[in-house]
Amino acid sequence: MTIELATLVQHHARYRPDAIAVVFESERLTYAQFWARVARAGNLLRGLGIGKGDKVATVLANSLELLELYWAIPTVGAVLVPLSPLLMGPGLASLVRGSDAKCVVTQRSMLPVVAQIRADLPAHVLLADGAADGFADYRAACAAQPDTLVPAACTAEDLFNIMFTSGTTGTPKGIMHTHFTRSMYCFVMGAAFRMTPESVALHAGAIVFNGAFVTMMPTFWNGGRYVLMPQFDAPAMIETIARERVTHVMLVPAQIIALLGAPNFSAEKLASLECILSLGAPLLQEHKDKLNALLPNRFYELYGLTEGFITILDRTDAVRKSGSVGVPLPSSAMRILRADGTECAPREIGEICGTSPIKMAGYYKRADLTAQTIRDGWVHSGDMGYVDEEGFLYLVDRLKDMIDSGGMKIYPKDVEEVAARHPDVREVAVFGVPHDKWGETPVAAVILREGAAVTAEALRDWINERVGARYQRVSEVLVMKDFPRSAAGKTLKREMREPYWAGREKKI
Repeated sequence: MTIELATLVQHHARYRPDAIAVVFESERLTYAQFWARVARAGNLLRGLGIGKGDKVATVLANSLELLELYWAIPTVGAVLVPLSPLLMGPGLASLVRGSDAKCVVTQRSMLPVVAQIRADLPAHVLLADGAADGFADYRAACAAQPDTLVPAACTAEDLFNIMFTSGTTGTPKGIMHTHFTRSMYCFVMGAAFRMTPESVALHAGAIVFNGAFVTMMPTFWNGGRYVLMPQFDAPAMIETIARERVTHVMLVPAQIIALLGAPNFSAEKLASLECILSLGAPLLQEHKDKLNALLPNRFYELYGLTEGFITILDRTDAVRKSGSVGVPLPSSAMRILRADGTECAPREIGEICGTSPIKMAGYYKRADLTAQTIRDGWVHSGDMGYVDEEGFLYLVDRLKDMIDSGGMKIYPKDVEEVAARHPDVREVAVFGVPHDKWGETPVAAVILREGAAVTAEALRDWINERVGARYQRVSEVLVMKDFPRSAAGKTLKREMREPYWAGREKKI
């Protein structure tokens, strides 16, 4: 059996031609119609000389054009390189060069950036939403192509994509996933979240980050319906779930918080949901409890690395093990390791390491970094956690986020759980800043609920009265309108922490 995905959309176009494949705004495409779009895009790429193993970078917001390219590129045997349209010139140029992209498809809003770095880009740069001087019109070029296509002869080992991630270091690394790896996403995620051909998955965040593939891949594998929103908007998402009878959603914690606080939130409008998946960062217990109370028997939590290891807290364990992020999936394994490489006892904190069938092929052209992350076949996460006596994983924090105050280890998540209980706090992020005496001290950044009147000083005192130890007390509370976030919606503590550490070295 050949495990590759070059023929997947074509397969459904033949055997499920009239089933709805994609919904985007007012457009509804059957599998036959979606395959025709994929085929035209694939023929355009081939006409540009793009073939087996060539890299194609997309720099697009959520759109039908981006979604069709996600399938057209691997269908012709090329390698998908999704990049964020939030990138600035030097960063974009670096990633395009670093991926060896032979073609870039972007959008008109990126023209100032693209013009600035034109000399660093390949010859073929197309605009998905209309032509401009020196740049071809992708839509018009696709429209001129035939809507039939013979997929490339791919193998399981061929590259499907390169996903760039900065992790906690800020240094971009191109994570390579093969057709086999992405096929395993289809099997593993589909089974874990109980997906079928009748499933309707909605995605409201940017699909340029790897978390989107968690529900996208099994939806298309099963021939289900994929509802893509242009961007996350909590009230609009609620109405779309009700209208489309959505069964599966994937959200980062900030989106879950926004959904629960939306003015039109109601359990009745979300009654069709079978799976509410939280990933990307730990969801604090305060919000987890509220979600499980309002929408019971639907909550899943995924802890994972794009490099290729995950655990999942199943909905059947969501209340009984609500502080946990679950267990490894079949054909996967996990270890919690001490600094000396020996395995920790239950409830002893160590580094989370794992191996699984979704493990990356490595970092693109960075064998040195690959060797640091994958050792003896095990992915080393850099995250700290422990397992209980039943083998369920509990996250403590990222090693790089841990605060060392006078030799005492402070895990930000412990303080965040306390701060999140304050009725005026909507979101919280705790990080370490320099302290002349203790080395580091914790600071809490918060986003307050609308209409909240609590002062930063009063909130600081409230938190400090409730933390478990004196050394966990925060030195300051910063009230912010919003946090810096990645394209995936993750809170970027690094950016909040950096001004404090300018010119100083944070010890780990």
